[in-house]
Amino acid sequence: MSDHSNGNGVVILDTLSREFRRHLLFSLGKNEAESDSDYCYRAAALAARDRITEDWISTRERIDQSDTRRVHYLSLEFLLGRSLNNALLNLDLEEPMRKALHRFGVELEEVIDQEPDAGLGNGGLGRLAACFLDSCANLKLPVSGYGIRYEYGMFNQTVDNGRQIEGPDHWLRNGNPWEIERHEDIRKIHLYGRTERTSDADGKLHHEWVESQCVLAVPYDMPIPGYRNGTVNTLRLWKATATDEFNLSEFNAGSYTESVAEKNNAEQISMVLYPNDASENGKELRLKQQYFLVSASLQDVIADWVKRNGEDFTDFGKKNCFQLNDTHPACAVPELMRLLMDEHGLEWDDAWAITTECMAYTNHTLLPEALERWSVGLFGNLLPRILEIIYEINERFLAFVEAKYPGDKELLNRVSIIEGGNNPHIRMAYLSIVGSFSVNGVAQLHTDLLKSGLFSDFDRIWPGKLNNKTNGVTQRRWLSHCNPGLRDLLTETIGSSWESDLEKIKDLAPYSEDAAFRKKWRAVKQANKERLTKYIAQNTGVQFDASMMFDVQVKRIHEYKRQLLNILHVIHLYDRIMRGDTEGMVPRCVLIGGKAAPGYHIAKLIIKLANNVAARVNAEPKAADLLRMVFFPNYRVSAMEVICPGTELSEQISTAGKEASGTGNMKFMMNGALTIGTLDGANIEIREKAGEENFFLFGLDAKEVAETRKHYDPNAIINSDDDIRRIMELLEGGRFNENEPGIFGELIGGLRNPGDQWLSIADLRSFIDSQAQVAGIYMNPEQWDRMSILNTANSGWFSSDRTIQQYADDIWNVGAI
Repeated sequence: MSDHSNGNGVVILDTLSREFRRHLLFSLGKNEAESDSDYCYRAAALAARDRITEDWISTRERIDQSDTRRVHYLSLEFLLGRSLNNALLNLDLEEPMRKALHRFGVELEEVIDQEPDAGLGNGGLGRLAACFLDSCANLKLPVSGYGIRYEYGMFNQTVDNGRQIEGPDHWLRNGNPWEIERHEDIRKIHLYGRTERTSDADGKLHHEWVESQCVLAVPYDMPIPGYRNGTVNTLRLWKATATDEFNLSEFNAGSYTESVAEKNNAEQISMVLYPNDASENGKELRLKQQYFLVSASLQDVIADWVKRNGEDFTDFGKKNCFQLNDTHPACAVPELMRLLMDEHGLEWDDAWAITTECMAYTNHTLLPEALERWSVGLFGNLLPRILEIIYEINERFLAFVEAKYPGDKELLNRVSIIEGGNNPHIRMAYLSIVGSFSVNGVAQLHTDLLKSGLFSDFDRIWPGKLNNKTNGVTQRRWLSHCNPGLRDLLTETIGSSWESDLEKIKDLAPYSEDAAFRKKWRAVKQANKERLTKYIAQNTGVQFDASMMFDVQVKRIHEYKRQLLNILHVIHLYDRIMRGDTEGMVPRCVLIGGKAAPGYHIAKLIIKLANNVAARVNAEPKAADLLRMVFFPNYRVSAMEVICPGTELSEQISTAGKEASGTGNMKFMMNGALTIGTLDGANIEIREKAGEENFFLFGLDAKEVAETRKHYDPNAIINSDDDIRRIMELLEGGRFNENEPGIFGELIGGLRNPGDQWLSIADLRSFIDSQAQVAGIYMNPEQWDRMSILNTANSGWFSSDRTIQQYADDIWNVGAI
């Protein structure tokens, strides 16, 4: 780490001050007296970007001069959050920037707060992509990200009378100082039209996509700096625009609306991030976005290849790898085939050999309903040439399967990329598997369940193609940046090498037995709780008590994540308080946060229930010293940066067999929270690493879930358990909706339904008992702190650096440049 107190530090400080003033005056046209916090943020961001640019250029030059394979990470989502704080940390410029801004009478925190979150994702998948890019730069790997520059990111969530209200998230309203437009790399994207077939003099068949509507993809590059290592990788985001500004003849004829319609239609493609909701997947715009991303990105990579190698594609597959982040970029498989054959003249077999040598697919879901399927009719109308290629891929694949397993017609039907019937659909996951050399899950249980369930036929056809790469998160943002108090304590105690190699954090473990260290540890957590208390009050008006236990569940609102189970436990605690049964009860503040997809009615009803229960609890004088609750609105990356360090109990309570991995669980573990959870996703590995005695386990495991579904009787469970019966009586009796009778009927009906696939009632008794165990241990601060320290000390495995190193070694076959 640099010493900013020496002479070099003074030079850096003077340079930053000079650059800040220059950008304020000449880039933004403001003098110091006129500049508000937003202008100061933009000037600071531009000054920080200046410090990155030279390394950014030299990194590109190193990649160009090397003979290494290049990796292209294709993702429809990148949940970046804020960039200034991340850049300052990775460049070791936090203190110099703080001092530079002081010279202008400005606080760094005030400036950082002006940056809107780049909310280009719905949740875990998009945030994972951002962590992966950070780790690729940290490990000096030749990896570029490709995504879409959505004008409007994940919606802003407000709460009105307990209900979610969605508002626009126009994060680009004031521009983005981190991006650089690269107009020289604009690409043309085809949509609609038809295929024209012609034969040349040698009888070779040629395909041309004609009568199409074209849109332009304009690239904007953002720097992704490594951790103090001189490496800066690139995230390229595409913006859609029309081929012409407008039709001048139509404009002159007075048809202004028609003249700009094409431009408006084109720009819709990159206008809005789609909410993560299965009911939205049939929308044509979503498919346009997916194809727009992959076509622009593949054209980009091929254009660079041709510039360096001409039309010789012999080694293209060896020198490039495309990682498909879920099925959203699945069209990359047929699109690469189209480009190689139609645009560059390769024969099918050669093009297919290249494609299957460079495509790799990551699966992120165990929910069958979340596997993307597209209507053949819709797909063929929008992407006629791509549909033809998919049909031929499927025909050749089925012939391969038939030859390997002759006569097994049921197998052919099960694995066909085209799902038959009156309304045939394309199975995008199957297309991704068939076209890729690697298919990976994101936690060991997830991968095992893919092999034995959703993708068992493919695991039989291609043994070894399915592999596991357990997710991770970057400790730079999710410990070092978001928890400076803990960062400083760790560095003072075990050194700073953990910031670039989290495995080194295991050196912390012996200090769990040091009473003096535990006292310091507790003081850091208390300070973080007090910061979170202020943040909650500012955003909700609810006053938490920092002396109480902070119990937190923040994630996308979905039935399988079981925020409802958490709410039922709060009702149980409320019931105990009202009956005077408070022996052994630990004072507890419960925070739930997350967004529900706008079309997901049940998820929005869960938010309403959470708010109604919180209002009832917080208004009850008897509960004031024992229980408080809040639904935190507009949960996002920058909110998690405050919530995570102040959390003591992390709720990871999904139905076993439903969560692919989870990454919030890892962030909380790094920051010393203890986990209460099921044996689901990466919880299993967290429990193994932390030690079973440092994890609060409850509920059915995945096999027991499958068995329980065969004879599930939630009503019998309710009737035989007094605690659960009283919870349901309060819920059904209208205690939390006195002025809105019947509004929670669907939630109640779901809980009582023997077909409830989330099995909340089945796990509720175990959850209540495990929460009682939590309370018992929390009463012993020394024991709690030991467990907390050991969670952090054993979190090294969950760094995205480890995950990415495994991708680099096992899938990408790339090394540092």
